[in-house]
Amino acid sequence: MMITSIFLPPMAKSSGGLAVLLQIAEHLNQAGMPVQLVRRESRRPLLPEECTVPVVDWETLKLDSRHLWLIPEGWTNALAPGLRAGAHCLVYVQNWAYLFSSLPKSVSWRGLSTTFLAVSRPVAWFIAKVLGQPSQVVRPGIDRTLFRPMTGKPEGPLRVAYMSRKNKALAELIQAVFSARNPELATPNRITWTDIHGRSQAEVAERLNQSHIFLATGFPEGCPLPPLEAMACGCLPVGFAGFGGWEYMVSMAMGAMEGREGAPHPRPWFPIPENPWQGNGFWVPDGDALAAALALEHAVQLWTDRGADLAMALQAGQQTADAFDLKTQRTQVLEAWAQLGIMDD
Repeated sequence: MMITSIFLPPMAKSSGGLAVLLQIAEHLNQAGMPVQLVRRESRRPLLPEECTVPVVDWETLKLDSRHLWLIPEGWTNALAPGLRAGAHCLVYVQNWAYLFSSLPKSVSWRGLSTTFLAVSRPVAWFIAKVLGQPSQVVRPGIDRTLFRPMTGKPEGPLRVAYMSRKNKALAELIQAVFSARNPELATPNRITWTDIHGRSQAEVAERLNQSHIFLATGFPEGCPLPPLEAMACGCLPVGFAGFGGWEYMVSMAMGAMEGREGAPHPRPWFPIPENPWQGNGFWVPDGDALAAALALEHAVQLWTDRGADLAMALQAGQQTADAFDLKTQRTQVLEAWAQLGIMDD
């Protein structure tokens, strides 16, 4: 059986992508498969106290043909030890937009002895279209014991959560457009805005549970976690899919509602994966601030009415979140490793 060695970039702070690498390692370790984490720098990144996977420093790393060497797509230079040692090199593409970001100009992916792992079906489709290579899919997983709806949303003003790290200027523009179109709502006693950037997972879950709507401003994305976590906590999300968000996003209709305009939401030109749930948010073209503001108006109207449409959307959000729990992710990891032949004796 191959030993899976997972390269961890020397990041000063944790990120969603890093968390998924650790999740994969934990799933393999719990399944009794040999796995180790490899840090490029001593003590960077810092690992959570509950991490049970063995850790190896870069200086002591020894790879050979018995190893699967896994790296994230933005760290191409980290492939070198695996390529030199004849290891099975696997590139985990967590964001399609960074597939070529660190590739030296004199090097092409087609010329490297690598296989690919994709974070979502849209990303797998992108890899196939660009490089002509298939890839297994391992999606992020969310902790449903943490990200789950609590008992009821707070009364008072509607609370809109967002993450300022995701295209901050555009998030501010959407808020400005919304406020300009709805001056009667642009007061603290009607609408409040909550930034969840820089918070711990527990703090994010708490703030999302206190929020009614989540404004998704991230793009490009491989499989965005914030809108998914928001759904899990009972928020109605609106905004951008970032391409990779179509892994789980299903659009709700935005026709005229109480005299409000409908925002354009054409189907993307690329194929959208099929999902078993109904519309779970108001999704608009990436970067379209006016469309996002109009979508936000519709979400506010649904929360104001609190009728069947809102209940169906929130239920679809729960179905979506359930499909991304850690148990489902573990199954995906083990199935992907079986397909790669890593589990063979």
